[in-house]
Amino acid sequence: MTSWRMACMVLLSAMAAAPAWAQGRPASLDQTLASAQAALAAGQFDKAWRLYQRQAPHNPLAQFVIGQFYQQGWGRPVDQTTACHWFEKAAMGHVPYAEHLWGDCLAQGLTGKADAAQALQWYRRAGEDGHWLSLCSAAELLIRGQGAPRDVNEGLALCARAAQSDSAPAMLRLARYLDQDTDVPANPMVARQWYLEAAKRQIPEAQYRLGVMLAQAEGGEPDAQAARYWLETAASAGYLPAYLPTAVMYGNASPQADTGALAPGDLAKVYLWSAAASVREPNATRRERANEVKAQALAVMPATWQADLDKKVAEHLSRFPSAP
Repeated sequence: MTSWRMACMVLLSAMAAAPAWAQGRPASLDQTLASAQAALAAGQFDKAWRLYQRQAPHNPLAQFVIGQFYQQGWGRPVDQTTACHWFEKAAMGHVPYAEHLWGDCLAQGLTGKADAAQALQWYRRAGEDGHWLSLCSAAELLIRGQGAPRDVNEGLALCARAAQSDSAPAMLRLARYLDQDTDVPANPMVARQWYLEAAKRQIPEAQYRLGVMLAQAEGGEPDAQAARYWLETAASAGYLPAYLPTAVMYGNASPQADTGALAPGDLAKVYLWSAAASVREPNATRRERANEVKAQALAVMPATWQADLDKKVAEHLSRFPSAP
């Protein structure tokens, strides 16, 4: 999805929230924003810019989107300082995502000296106004002791609150803290559960990390079948780190009782995912390993399979030209 279309979805969500400043606004104002949103979704940046500018003096939503014009470079040069200026104005009008972005501006010092204490306050306010992931940004500052005394427990509690509010990105952030962060006591059992919740909500990184934990018996009993399912789900969504592990999981599948060989479907998957990894993998060591697995599959599968499987690999890669 293009970034300006994502912004339109954010705008619709913000409008649905109907904050206090929006109560009783004239219908013509909403119509102007709808026209501006339609122009932006169509990539008509100049037209959208004019329509948003017309409402900017008195409409925080318009101010927020103008900030996005500068942040994303929609029809004009990227200018983070000016973007932050507009995000601050929109944040004062209680646009939740603008509050979050203004917090980012403060945390990163995009308008001057970084101010983690102020950023922390804005992240908290954004979370209270419904942008739940902002609570995990507040958690990051608390866990690192930036802008306030270090408080890992409070930070985790804030991020957990966001995760419990059905924010899939917050679920992933919380799981990462509990699984990978050296500043946080490891809790693989809880991390695995939060990866599962995020995985169910179509977060490819969570699907991948859950698959790894299931394969390696981290945070609970091993489950090879579930591990393979989640790894392949992530790979099918174009998540590059899952390609080679998916091929290996299929290579380690139980052989057929009557032949002692892999089932044809499993062998085909070994070739498919190792071939995709061999094309896309930037790490030389992992790319070499992918080529080894691919060669092993080629050595035992019928030669007549290769053309059709290569076509499927090409189709997959074309759907995800810049796999993460």
